[in-house]
Amino acid sequence: MTAATRDGAFRVLAAFLGGDTHYRASAAAYGDGGAQALGRALDLFVVRPELGFVWVAQVQAAVVGACVACYAISTARGALVAKLDDVAVDHGWHGRGIGSTMLAALAGHLRARGVTRIDSSCHDGNAAALRFYQRLGFRRLGEERIALIL
Repeated sequence: MTAATRDGAFRVLAAFLGGDTHYRASAAAYGDGGAQALGRALDLFVVRPELGFVWVAQVQAAVVGACVACYAISTARGALVAKLDDVAVDHGWHGRGIGSTMLAALAGHLRARGVTRIDSSCHDGNAAALRFYQRLGFRRLGEERIALIL
């Protein structure tokens, strides 16, 4: 990740994490550490790429979308899977196919590396996001995501 890409990803993700009402509703349960925690996370992806990465969408070198993919091993799949977090597109670029294109490219990248499933979550009250994910082939699992802060 270049400095410009990191800065662009930080900008897009910080806007999402700071302003999305659905994320903010559960931020305390996640132990959200704000912009400083986001910066530390982006730095960790640089020094620990085996754990995951930040995937970005760019238009003329400007980062207009970003998401986080972390690796895990699934006992159900007997293989490597990815956990998708913090999918965000700059507000000025909503409705232009950036999110769909970004996630389709990410899926191809992961598939080529032997990843067999992408797990994510969607806030129950975010009907637009749920429709977005379902259009891309994601399915509801009938589960509730839970967290324990250590």
